[in-house]
Amino acid sequence: MLNFFKDKLIKSQLKNLPPEQQELITALLEKNPKLFKRIGEEIKAKKKAGMDEQMASMQVMMAHKSEIQKIMMEVKKGK
Repeated sequence: MLNFFKDKLIKSQLKNLPPEQQELITALLEKNPKLFKRIGEEIKAKKKAGMDEQMASMQVMMAHKSEIQKIMMEVKKGK
């Protein structure tokens, strides 16, 4: 039941993206939810420290770039 609501929430946040990108992002989140939780927490901490949200997001995503790329390759191979 919780997964159903989580899926609906994610899809509502991604509604403006093309379906292919929605599927990719959803698959990435499902593949390694702990990583994306950690990314969210790191962005939140940087924002709390006074950093602009966009800059915080860019820094954190760059710090986890290799992990994200690895997951993307796994997801694309699975299709």
